[in-house]
Amino acid sequence: MSRILLHLRGIGLTFGGRPILENAELAVAEGERVALVGRNGSGKSTLLKIAAGMIEADKGERWMQPGTTIRYLPQEPDLSAYATVLEYVESGLGPADDPHRCTYLLRELGLTGEEDPKRLSGGEIRRAAIARTLAPSPDVLLLDEPTNHLDLPAIEWLEAELKSLRSAFVLISHDRRFLQSLTNRTVWLDRGESRRLERGFADFESWRDEVLAKEEAEQVLLAKRIEAEEHWMRYGVTARRKRNMRRVDLLASLRKERKEHEGQQGAVRMAATGGDISGKLVAEAKAMSKSFGERPIVANLDLVVMRGDRLGIVGPNGAGKTTLIKLLTGALEPDSGAIRLGTNLQTVTLDQSRQSLDPTAMLADVITDGRGNSVTVNGETKHVISYMKDFLFPPDKARTPVSVLSGGERGRLILARELAKPSNLLILDEPTNDLDLETLDMLQEMLADYPGTILLVSHDRDFLDRVATSVLMADGDGTWTEYAGGYSDMIAQRGTGVEVRKVKADVPKPSSGAPRPEAPQAQRKLSFKEKHALETLPATMKKLENEIGALEAKLADAALFARDPKAFDQAATRLTAARDELAKAEEQWLEFEMKREMLEG
Repeated sequence: MSRILLHLRGIGLTFGGRPILENAELAVAEGERVALVGRNGSGKSTLLKIAAGMIEADKGERWMQPGTTIRYLPQEPDLSAYATVLEYVESGLGPADDPHRCTYLLRELGLTGEEDPKRLSGGEIRRAAIARTLAPSPDVLLLDEPTNHLDLPAIEWLEAELKSLRSAFVLISHDRRFLQSLTNRTVWLDRGESRRLERGFADFESWRDEVLAKEEAEQVLLAKRIEAEEHWMRYGVTARRKRNMRRVDLLASLRKERKEHEGQQGAVRMAATGGDISGKLVAEAKAMSKSFGERPIVANLDLVVMRGDRLGIVGPNGAGKTTLIKLLTGALEPDSGAIRLGTNLQTVTLDQSRQSLDPTAMLADVITDGRGNSVTVNGETKHVISYMKDFLFPPDKARTPVSVLSGGERGRLILARELAKPSNLLILDEPTNDLDLETLDMLQEMLADYPGTILLVSHDRDFLDRVATSVLMADGDGTWTEYAGGYSDMIAQRGTGVEVRKVKADVPKPSSGAPRPEAPQAQRKLSFKEKHALETLPATMKKLENEIGALEAKLADAALFARDPKAFDQAATRLTAARDELAKAEEQWLEFEMKREMLEG
């Protein structure tokens, strides 16, 4: 039998008067790779922090094998106390650990170690934290959502790296493929308590359904026993003056058991409001190209998207996935080639970056767009409170500001708002972020029944396999290749997945007598002006396009020059200037969008 390295017993913790954990247990033995699963808010991250010794439980025991080394990967790492990324990573090493492993891991994750932590993007912070956690090769790894902010190359690299380690680990993730590939044990946190399955996540969902079905059957049996006892109380002692007190106590006990039973949290009920039927053709690109300076984003792309297609778009961060979506929906003009859009398109975008959410807005106002207190879904009008319940928001959260919602709650709020809008073309930009597995199940079922067309950008391989009918893969240098089927089908046809982004080797150091040139610091996040421009430029471009169309129509009047030469000259001059302004605005938007896409990774 494997030696136990870490054991939590009878863990209880109450926060704000509400019990988060009541009788939770977590045991990790040598060689065990444990999936820690549960609904959003079930206490998974809290239990992991208790295991790491960062939080003290109100009750219960934490035991660790003497000499065991543990490393914890938080969801929000703090690098503020360190001058460089390498210094942060090396701070996690023990006396006997190899510092060269820090450099190796950083390079594998696309970093040099010389970066200033204050200027890192969210993805770079996550990569640095992963390097710090893995560098010591500890006995036990505690990993809280390690794939957050990572692109597909980094996710696949991390998966392979964890497989190669001898460390035991506990893993929290919403990425099914990641969990299935790596785990051999499962701990399910449910209503404050833990249940353990001696198999990996691949067997969890069928086991969970069996447990819940058995629990439901027991509740039905309990209700029948109560009904029988109540019948005896009413009619079984009519000839007696004194009731059998044992039967009275039994009835009270059964009623107490039913009252104290806490049922499973309800499932999200979601449906997309169908729009009018679009034309058979949704979009057709012919020799379409778009570049950012000298860098090609899309090069000579031929692509046809038909009604009902589910097109997955994959590639590393910075490949231009968002730019490609803009081109395919007509929001951005190509440099060359053509894009033809179908008729009667009604587009809704699920922007899981949450940038479209006003942090000061109230939850109910976000869902209704501030128009009244009702919402219409598929022709059925519902009160906003009733509609909120479909997405697991209790009535008392109606006046809650967006700023205090958790990541999972914001994800459900985006779904609630956008799915109420009529559409026949859904743009899904990383829709799986922060959603628990049960909500992802419901989203997949809804998408399976959706009658329209879907363009999906995602780093979730399982979600791509379940939703996409074809995958468009970025091959580099602006080349995109379409493969039939989901992500696994693409791998089978292509022979390999996306490659890990590498950092070039250091240039030779100058001699000791020569001054060392100061390396310029790369920008690590968008400035306020760049963010503002990214949000406002689309409206500016649309306005310029409308103005250009009006000027072209005006100049098409052959009699204008003879009738009013001055007006003709003014219109011609303005048309030239407007075209220049539009080209400049498009180039600026593309520059900032590409920068945003690279930095967010």
